[in-house]
Amino acid sequence: MNVESFDPQAQAVSVTPAAKAHFQRQLASQPGRAVRVSVKKSGCTGFMYVIDMVEQGEADDLEYTIDPDIRLLIARDSLGVLNGAQIDLVREGINQQIKFINPNVTDECGCGESFSVN
Repeated sequence: MNVESFDPQAQAVSVTPAAKAHFQRQLASQPGRAVRVSVKKSGCTGFMYVIDMVEQGEADDLEYTIDPDIRLLIARDSLGVLNGAQIDLVREGINQQIKFINPNVTDECGCGESFSVN
């Protein structure tokens, strides 16, 4: 996807209720912070997701309010990879982790840490 074709009025990334509750718990002790999502080149397949709790995003981040307590910041330079993705919180036994369901991913490494896109 070309970043220029991105509609900044539409939300680039959706968040499931489970992930939303997780972010609310994380931010409850950090008032004024936001969830910032980006990707970076890494791993054996190409990219990895990065989630940071930040006080302020980068100047060109897109900001969405997904709840009165949750600001979601999306790195503009990651839009081509993240557009249309969904953030979920999955539980496996006693463990839980944030998972991205991303229609742009074409391949993932065996360990699940990195991915590639067309």
